[in-house]
Order: sequence, then C-alpha cells, then structure tokens
Amino acid sequence: MESTRPIRALMRGLEALTVLNLRDGATVSEVAQEIRLPRTTVYRILETLCNAGFVFRDAADDRYRLTILVRGLSDGFDDEAWVTQIAKPRIDELGREIIWPVSIATLSGTTMMVRDTTDHDTPLAIERYSAGFRAPLLTTASGRAYLAFCPAAQREALIDILARSNKEENALARAQRSDLQRILTDVAAQGYATTARTRRLVEEVSLSVPVPSHDRVLAVLTVRFLSSALPLKSGLERFLPKLRTCAANISSLFSEQQVEAQTKGAPEATV
Repeated sequence: MESTRPIRALMRGLEALTVLNLRDGATVSEVAQEIRLPRTTVYRILETLCNAGFVFRDAADDRYRLTILVRGLSDGFDDEAWVTQIAKPRIDELGREIIWPVSIATLSGTTMMVRDTTDHDTPLAIERYSAGFRAPLLTTASGRAYLAFCPAAQREALIDILARSNKEENALARAQRSDLQRILTDVAAQGYATTARTRRLVEEVSLSVPVPSHDRVLAVLTVRFLSSALPLKSGLERFLPKLRTCAANISSLFSEQQVEAQTKGAPEATV
C-alpha cells in the first residue's frame, strides 16, 4: 500500500498550535521564527485558527492565544477509565430502576459528548443515541446544566466562542445574551435544567443535573421521558431525587479514585 502524502497545511497549523501551547501567547513573528515559515504564511495560519475558534488575537498586546476549544481536542483521552469503572454501573442501575433512558455526557470542545447511555437497554427511548453523540450547549438540558454550574471564566469563554458561530443553535449567544443569562441563572437557582423537543410527533423532555468535582463540573446526567406519559411536575418528582443521588455517588467515587491514585503516586485522572 502506498504511503499517504501528509497535508502540509495541516501540519503547519498543528506546529503553530504547539508553539502557542508552550507560550503565554505569541506574535506572528515569534511563531514564524519557531516554525521557520514566512510571516505572511504564518499570519494566514493563525487567522484560520482564529476563524475555527481555536485561537484568538488579544487586542491588548497583539499576541495570539489559545481558546478553551483546544481543550476539547484532548477530551475523552482519559475519560474512559472513570466512565467505565464508576459512571456506567451507576447509570445502568438507575436505568433499570426508572426504565427511561439515562445518559452521562462531558464537555467536548463547545458541545456535550455522550460518554455512556442506557438508550439501547430500554424500550422507552424514542430515539436511541450512542456514546460519541454530540449535543449543542445552548439548546439542550445537558449543555445548559454544564454552563450554569461550570466556573464563570470557563462559561464566559465558551459563550464568547459560541457567539462567533453562525449556527442557529448558538443564536442565544449572539443577539440574546440577556435571555441566555436569565436561563442559566434559573438553572443554577433550581439545580437542574430541562428542555422539551418534539420527536416523532411526541414531546420528549430532557432533565439534567451536574456531576460536581471540586470547583468544576465533571459531567452531566440526563434522563429523557415523554410529557404525554409524565407531565413535567411528575417527572421532576419522580426522577430529580434519583438523578441527584446518582450524580452525588459518581462524584464521591471519582474523588475517592483521585485520592487513591495520588496516594499510590499514580498520575491523576483528568477530564
């Protein structure tokens, strides 16, 4: 089999990202010197990365810096262990108890990625999602729960990135920032997020709660149910306490795993 020729532009972009990752920002000239390319070429590379949301140009000092979106490139690398060992048994147990589909998702770039789900184990799932499915941040219960409870600096950075997107699902971040703030304030006050969408002529409600880990959000748990089978009030009464208990158990077991890993001198698991 013939070897595939590398895409030079992609390699140069990755080289530029590597330089920025090793510095507290860099000018066009500094990046050009590091990767030994003309300034005009490097400028186009950096502006392309800006348009993609991975880099921003700081007006204060004219240096290019990485955005939080770069963090999404590594999401999932260390997630599998704690999802498999800790989260999966708990959501499987909860799914067997309440029958309706349960999922756990973590931030991946500017989306929520499903890490595990009971969709394929229940007859009540209208649509069946699998691990790896990505959901928008602003229009889903899981995304809103994450934004409402994550650190303020991270929340603002994510919203700023979404505001530069032309996608309809990110409209709240562009022209209706006050409405978005009100929604997230309400979610934070009540401790959960809900959204409703019409799926196959029926309304499906998603109910999400955060899984905390110290000063961050480790993940988000979600249960989906039909409003025709359970009105929202009944769904909250039935599922919210169980979701919160499950989230607390996952959080506690994850913390114990972290402490044990540190005690043994093993690298701390990251998300």
